[in-house]
Amino acid sequence: MAFRGRVAFVTGAASGMGRRAVQRLAQAGAAVAAFDVNEAGLEETARGLAGVRTGVLDVTDRKAVEAAVLRVEAELGPIDRVMSAAGVMPTCPLLEEDVDRIHRVMAINYSGSVNVAMAIVPRMVERRSGDFVQFASAAGLIPNLHYAAYNASKFAIAAFTEVLWQETRGKGLRVACVCPGPVDTPLLDQANPRTRIVRAGTRIPPERVLDDIERCLERGRFYVFANWQSALGWRIRRFAPGLMWWINHRIEGE
Repeated sequence: MAFRGRVAFVTGAASGMGRRAVQRLAQAGAAVAAFDVNEAGLEETARGLAGVRTGVLDVTDRKAVEAAVLRVEAELGPIDRVMSAAGVMPTCPLLEEDVDRIHRVMAINYSGSVNVAMAIVPRMVERRSGDFVQFASAAGLIPNLHYAAYNASKFAIAAFTEVLWQETRGKGLRVACVCPGPVDTPLLDQANPRTRIVRAGTRIPPERVLDDIERCLERGRFYVFANWQSALGWRIRRFAPGLMWWINHRIEGE
């Protein structure tokens, strides 16, 4: 594992990639502060892991995030790694979407990630040490039919994290933006059954994503794709967007 610190701060820790990240870090000997809005899920994540402390946290509440960071650093010490994984993924044809839900997706996925970054990264810069790992998605680089709300939130995350990476270069931080295609976690269950793209390809094992995060941090690579299909999709989007949309329409049957 590329993590050489002692204290990790993980959001979205009650399930999916957040849960896997907590468990792997704890098994490697880290002290892990695990946060989510789902208390029961947090208890399951932490079961049998002595190094994990859990807390209920809504990442959209900036002051609650700041208080959680202060509490973790007072009790465990400086935060050496952030795994920012809190997020939701409802899908729906855009003109059938509820406007309030569009705003809620942006609040959780984007604003929540901003709250975490701005509460912790300045402290890392001051110490000239730390890993900031932001879970975005291939959907943050490649738009898809039925994914307008999710795409918008993840595009915002990817842009924010890329600027953060550039502005903190040479200041002791390692920054990674995790952008895989569909990963085999419960998050995919939130997608509308009408959305076919989540079923169109092979789901990526979560362990592969975590392994690639460590490799990318060690090599100084910003994007974490976890498989060649995600990397190829990103290139098609950049250089042949018409082909990308043709493929997407074919998959969705529209």
